[in-house]
Amino acid sequence: MALDPSFIGRTYPPTEPYEVGREKIREFATAIGDANPAYTDVEAAKALGYPEVIAPPTFPFVITYRAAAQVVNDPELNLDFSRVVHGDQKFSYSRPVHAGDRLTVTVAIDAIKSLAGNDVLTVSGKVHDESGEHVVTAIMTLVARAADQAGE
Repeated sequence: MALDPSFIGRTYPPTEPYEVGREKIREFATAIGDANPAYTDVEAAKALGYPEVIAPPTFPFVITYRAAAQVVNDPELNLDFSRVVHGDQKFSYSRPVHAGDRLTVTVAIDAIKSLAGNDVLTVSGKVHDESGEHVVTAIMTLVARAADQAGE
């Protein structure tokens, strides 16, 4: 069943603050194989003008994906997550994420369309620090495959 386009524009409550830690940044940088010293060495980050180590550009996926669970698990939306594949991911930054940030995410449904029987859902997660400053917006595209393409 196609997703209801009346959900476009629906916004979900902000998440609880997520405190970005040095070790989480270090673990993420190691996991993606990026040895940039600004991700692990405070002095290297400060030499670049940052107050703390900074996170790799894709790090916000960690918190925005969790926040997007509000959309995925919304019983009114009726999204069958067993048929969902991650179609695309983009980030639009105001400033880098750095250790010590306390970030909240507000998720919204930006678009719903049907393509060849598949539902394509675009979700944005606006990330703000505790002062309310915008840090980054993550835009995620999810594709809910049609039943005949899901092997059913």
